[in-house]
Amino acid sequence: MYRRCLLVGIRPTWRSRHMSVVAKSLKYTQHGEPQDVLQLVEDTLPDPKDNQVLVKILAAPINPADINTIQGKYPVKPKFPAVGGNECVAEVICVGDNVKNLEAGQHVIPLATGLGTWTTYAVYKEDQLMAVSKKVGLAEAATSTVNPTTAYRMLKDFVQLSPGDTVIQNGANSAVGQAVHQLCRAWGINSIGIVRDRPEITELKQMLQCLGATKVLTEAEIRISDIFKSGKLKKPRLAFNCVGGKSATEVSRHLDKGGVIVTYGGMSREPVTVATGPLIFKDIAFRGFWMTRWSKENYSSPERSKMFQEIFDLMEQGKFVAPNHEMVPLNHFKDAAAAALNFQGFTGKKYILDMNV
Repeated sequence: MYRRCLLVGIRPTWRSRHMSVVAKSLKYTQHGEPQDVLQLVEDTLPDPKDNQVLVKILAAPINPADINTIQGKYPVKPKFPAVGGNECVAEVICVGDNVKNLEAGQHVIPLATGLGTWTTYAVYKEDQLMAVSKKVGLAEAATSTVNPTTAYRMLKDFVQLSPGDTVIQNGANSAVGQAVHQLCRAWGINSIGIVRDRPEITELKQMLQCLGATKVLTEAEIRISDIFKSGKLKKPRLAFNCVGGKSATEVSRHLDKGGVIVTYGGMSREPVTVATGPLIFKDIAFRGFWMTRWSKENYSSPERSKMFQEIFDLMEQGKFVAPNHEMVPLNHFKDAAAAALNFQGFTGKKYILDMNV
């Protein structure tokens, strides 16, 4: 019997069963700080069989949730030993006999969470992967399953928006914030971003407006702005919160009657405080969103396929780009992991592990 395989660097071909691929993986056997518990380990992988697929990981980002999982602070608890990471873009190297929809040479992304993507090679099941056009950039594809999908679902699932409507968000320079601006621009929705003041605030505002933000204000500026009272823009019917504390309270005050504020993060680690006036007199609603839960509940749904198709179409057209990021060699993983939760600076830079080692 033979496997449909790709000789690395050569066109797809047929190759015998035994490949002896050695994977370098970032593994951990206990919870703790990533720089303390992650170890670069080598393992020889078995040939893919039945519905399995052998892939070469090309790039894999480090997300805050990945760090929290390693620390033991995230709701998802892996079985040890565990490989870090949830996102990646990979190239199919070899497929099992029963694989029907994937072939050697294709680019793929993981549909399931918890697969462990901080590795140079891996064997996954076919139904855990989705093919992606090679026209989509590596950074865009590698970061496609968490931040863009979170932005997409929050824009689609809580309020029925139409072109000309307005959304407002804090943490507007975060990876999700950058995705919200780009989707709003594509759909004709006004996107108001709130950010912390900083020395390079002018450059940051310009960058976010280039992505699609209608207006970017600091936390001090939004308190005195008349952008909604003057009628320059419609009052927001939808707000996104990833900060918490006073920032979330301020954002909620600008919602229109019956508006919804969706919390998907809490960078300040302060609770969301409800302003009594808007809650009573505007009947605003506070909701929460977790992309992992949505993905599990809609794993094979047509709505999920439609979402990815729309996002990848925008990426291919150059209308959606990856968040501000830095490619980091795999052997520098400790420095990258330590820096991943540092939110200081121009934007919340995303670190992407370059697996070409």
